[in-house]
Amino acid sequence: MAVFDDGKDEGALRTIGEVAKATGIKPHVLRYWEQQFPMLKPLTRSGGRRYYRTEDVALVETIDRLVNREGYTLKGAKAALKSGAADEVASQSTPAPRAPAAETLSVGDDVLLRLKSIRDELKRALAA
Repeated sequence: MAVFDDGKDEGALRTIGEVAKATGIKPHVLRYWEQQFPMLKPLTRSGGRRYYRTEDVALVETIDRLVNREGYTLKGAKAALKSGAADEVASQSTPAPRAPAAETLSVGDDVLLRLKSIRDELKRALAA
């Protein structure tokens, strides 16, 4: 989350320079993202000066996470935002637990043999 240490209220409007400094994203990238992501629409005042609302800053951070940390293309990030998939990914703060390796499971030999049999059936089905 962007940290603003400018003494303004939490919900205050921010200039593009303030958002750039707090997020580490250069102003020209923010302006480009405004063109690429129609949902990113900061307020504009006279002279074209941009003012980012709290929800705009949150959207910038989501776009940054998708594009720069999760490897989405701009097109993919746009699709994820439209479908709501980006929110689902963000809500998963911890990865799903991984199943323990088969060697560490304490199951009966018959269950293990059945699982191996299923695995072999799946391999054959995929190879066909």
